[in-house]
Amino acid sequence: MPSAFETDLHAGRIRNSSKAIIIQEGRILLTVNGDVQGDFYLLPGGGQKHGETLHQTLKREVLEETGWAVTVGKLLLVRDYIGANHEFSDEEGDVHQTEFMFEAWPVQRLDKPLVQDAWQKGMEWMRIDRFDEIRLYPSILKEILPELLSGTYKGPLYLGDVN
Repeated sequence: MPSAFETDLHAGRIRNSSKAIIIQEGRILLTVNGDVQGDFYLLPGGGQKHGETLHQTLKREVLEETGWAVTVGKLLLVRDYIGANHEFSDEEGDVHQTEFMFEAWPVQRLDKPLVQDAWQKGMEWMRIDRFDEIRLYPSILKEILPELLSGTYKGPLYLGDVN
């Protein structure tokens, strides 16, 4: 009989992810990515490795994807992404990712990103007023980020299964 710690091969891909909300001079740092529909934007960050804290994950991933070393602040938002429930269910139907979104501040910039994801094309410091022009995931950030910036966001911390 399998132990409680053994992997269920039919459970799908489950992981934690740390994402950074990095604001500087009225702009937010986003990664620019591409797919068959064109460009889309994400908060920098990525998957937690075994033995890493969420803060360590965030620092490593932001450095890899953007070249920025960051200081991590407080946890701002949490979301689940259950791929089977969203528009990419054909490709990501077995994905369940829980994302922890932290405020972060840029400290030092390297010459270039270290390790970009396969679909990543670059990064951009984007003005919030341009959000209506872009595909941003999770899309709920288009509503929440302006409120976070202005200090008027009243909750919730946990956003549920959103994309």
